[in-house]
Amino acid sequence: MYYSLMADAVVVFHLMFIVFVMLGALLVLHRPAWIWLHLPAVVWGMVVELLHLYCPLTPLENSLRIKAGVAGYEGDFVSRYLIPLIYPAALTPQIQIGLAGLVLMVNLVAYALVIKRWRARRTVG
Repeated sequence: MYYSLMADAVVVFHLMFIVFVMLGALLVLHRPAWIWLHLPAVVWGMVVELLHLYCPLTPLENSLRIKAGVAGYEGDFVSRYLIPLIYPAALTPQIQIGLAGLVLMVNLVAYALVIKRWRARRTVG
C-alpha cells in the first residue's frame, strides 16, 4: 500500500512538473523570482522531449509499483499518461518535437511579457 501511494505521488509530481514547465512563466509574471526554478525546468523538459530521454521519475515510479506488487510499464510518462489522453496514436518523434515546440512557444510569449513588464518598470522608475 505504501509503495503504491508513493508511486501515485510520483505520477502527481510528474504531472505538476509538466504543467510547471508549460505554464510556469505565468508565475514569473506574478513573482519574478520563479525564473530561477522555471528556466531550468523548461530546459530540462525540452531536452527530455527533443532527445527522447526518459525522465528519472519514470523508473522511480516503476520501481515503486514493482515493490507494491504491481507491474511497472515500459516507455515514458508522456506516452503512458498524457498521449493517450491527447492523441489517439502512439507517441512519435514528430509529436515529441511538436510538444517541445509548444513548450517553447508558450514560454517565449510569456517571457516576452515578462521582459516587457521589466522594461516598463525600468523606464518608469
